[in-house]
Amino acid sequence: MSNRLKSGRLTLALTISLFGALPAAAQDGPAYGAILEGFAYPHPVQHYRFTSQGQAMDMAYMDVKPASPNGHTVVLLHGKNFCAATWEGTIHALTGAGYRVIAPDQIGFCKSTKPAHYQYSFEQLASNTRALLHAAGVTKAVIMGHSMGGMLATRYALTFPQETEMLVSLDALGLEDGRAKGVPWTGVDEAYRSSLKTTADSIRAYEKSVYYGGEWKPEYDKWVEMQAGMFRGKDKELMAWNAALTSEMIYTQPVIHELERLKMPVLFIVGDKDTTGKSNKVPPDVNATLGNFGAMGKAAVARVAHGQLIEFPDYGHSPQIQAPEIFHKALLGALEKTLPKL
Repeated sequence: MSNRLKSGRLTLALTISLFGALPAAAQDGPAYGAILEGFAYPHPVQHYRFTSQGQAMDMAYMDVKPASPNGHTVVLLHGKNFCAATWEGTIHALTGAGYRVIAPDQIGFCKSTKPAHYQYSFEQLASNTRALLHAAGVTKAVIMGHSMGGMLATRYALTFPQETEMLVSLDALGLEDGRAKGVPWTGVDEAYRSSLKTTADSIRAYEKSVYYGGEWKPEYDKWVEMQAGMFRGKDKELMAWNAALTSEMIYTQPVIHELERLKMPVLFIVGDKDTTGKSNKVPPDVNATLGNFGAMGKAAVARVAHGQLIEFPDYGHSPQIQAPEIFHKALLGALEKTLPKL
């Protein structure tokens, strides 16, 4: 690690079983730079430039307008192992139904700035996202997040409730408190070393096991190569450093304890075969209680004032990728049922 990165060491907590890379394998494939240069997004990429924590930041995003607007905007927030581009199918489905869609890459991810020093928190990322939306003329929107993005979407709704028309939480992390259940702390240095080992093979093996219930389809490889390409490039140290730093907020900032404060309509969507959150660092009896998304979804919807739950018993962490037609039909139906006609 460079001296500059060493000087920026922070403390964090994460479970290597959840976020760490598996053993290194072949590095064949495309290599991308620190801002994912060379990987094409499905729509034109725009840039919101601002200053945060004394640093110049560039937040990449797609702003896709429908041919026949229905008056609503949906903001799509990606997960830790995903990018805005991963929402390609959902953007198509939503804009086809009349929704304006804004899909940003968060700071530290994909085509946005990878700072060497940054105090990551969901409040900070929510504030960055809100500023981008205001710059785009959006002051109220449906906030939808997947995985880590589901935690961010929930924090956005908790922090800016008057600007959140509806919250959609898709296989969100943070619907359980792993630390409270005994998942141990892991330091940033170990997380960084593990991230440096990330390869396409390690990503694929992890996602096949944890995200997709042991199944794999060739169309998933596009998104594997997107992520792996940043770890093959010349800026892989900076990529790995931010990957390590961004794990802190996932461990330390679960949203499960604050769901009662959500007063807007909330839609929870879960794939019951998702096992994200399990850890090999706890006893088997404790591990058996982790990452049960069917149970977490039912518990979460019972705690909000205006909630609904959609379960996909046959799918895992990313039903929008695994079964796009089924997923988008359910999503659009729930939005139409909940949102007012404008």
